[in-house]
Amino acid sequence: MTGVHTMFHKRYEKLVGNRRTRRAILSGIASTLGVSVMSPWSHILEAAPATNASKAKKVIYFYMGGAMSHIDTFDPKPDRPDIQGDVGVVKTKTPGVVFGEHMTNLAELQDKLAVVRSMTTETADHQKARYWLQTSYPVLNSIRHPSMGAWVSNEMGKINKSLPPYVLVNSGGNGHPGAGFLDPSLTPVPVADPEKGIENTELPSYLTDAVFKRRLSLADRIDSGFRERYAGYQLESYNQMYKDAVKLMGGTDLEAFDLTKEKEEVKERYGSSKVGLGALLARRLVEADVRFVQVDYSGWDMHNDVAGGMATKGPALDQAVSALIRDLDSSGLLDETLIVLASEFGRSPAINQNAGRDHHPAAFSYVLAGAGIKGGAVYGKSDEKGHGIDEDPVGITDFNSTITVACGLDPNKEHFAPNGRPFKIGGGGDPIYDVLT
Repeated sequence: MTGVHTMFHKRYEKLVGNRRTRRAILSGIASTLGVSVMSPWSHILEAAPATNASKAKKVIYFYMGGAMSHIDTFDPKPDRPDIQGDVGVVKTKTPGVVFGEHMTNLAELQDKLAVVRSMTTETADHQKARYWLQTSYPVLNSIRHPSMGAWVSNEMGKINKSLPPYVLVNSGGNGHPGAGFLDPSLTPVPVADPEKGIENTELPSYLTDAVFKRRLSLADRIDSGFRERYAGYQLESYNQMYKDAVKLMGGTDLEAFDLTKEKEEVKERYGSSKVGLGALLARRLVEADVRFVQVDYSGWDMHNDVAGGMATKGPALDQAVSALIRDLDSSGLLDETLIVLASEFGRSPAINQNAGRDHHPAAFSYVLAGAGIKGGAVYGKSDEKGHGIDEDPVGITDFNSTITVACGLDPNKEHFAPNGRPFKIGGGGDPIYDVLT
């Protein structure tokens, strides 16, 4: 039909596998757009309110793919030069609390951050650890669990009915758990390149708006017999998808994905890196009332030359996240937006023979900021080498349950999969109330 139609077809095969039925195609199309559809779950997307107005209404989740080093970012060991290596430290606003030398802007904003220095997980396998982090559950062949973004969108509903509730930036969605067993419309809409936004949304030059509308009308008439013979919510989903697609194409809300609307000086503050552009796009999306935005920033698997890798990745991350926090704070949106910075596990305190750090699930750090978070908090403590946890260990389910509470949701509420098995948002962990307001 248009470039949007082409985009749908590129995505549905991955979502539905080898099934070629019309039902499968329609489900894939709907999940790609992230639209509300006439399905058993659609009433949740349209009507579910936020549970607690004083908590986070929106979430921006930075995922550091590859496993970020805690030693070189948020839990340095300056008294152990054999561990600290060639990456120095910088003081924060709190006496005795230091960050890695590349986190200069975030060190200035430490009073707005809650740093969890006692994270631990049970696997050093990237794929398994990533899945666990994003879903709160280990990989099982029998079921695909919803990601945190799908859970939050499912429970809190859409804010802007014209935009998807869940967007995934800097990723095509490969390997992401997506909606899991929830409605496919909760699958995040992928934006592989922030500078391009959602591609193929404009009509070709040869196709006028009037001709486009006539073709839509003709397609509707041709399809009427099929709809009458096979009436059901799947076909209603198909029709709703086209209505929402046309509405999105012709509406002003699509501008939320357009970074050309930003002034050059604003772009310079965020930086031209993938995470900088991703953070800027995330800011625009939460301003437009998108519920959950995940920004991926890969390249942290630094088995070789960790100091050199940090010299590139560290400043870009610091610039992007600090610019985002300052902008949201200035506009007042930080009071209703939760910011999360996480990675699948940490990296070894010991520096290997290639001047890098290897996988390390026993101890690492995460960061929270914004709505529902106690700024300036430093929770937990790793040992003097950063190898293990000395105080207040925090598991993945504990951390994800903390996100759940920050969003005003009940971490103990049971939700049932289609097979009848009960699940909890956050996996039933113990929230870290010491970092929550």
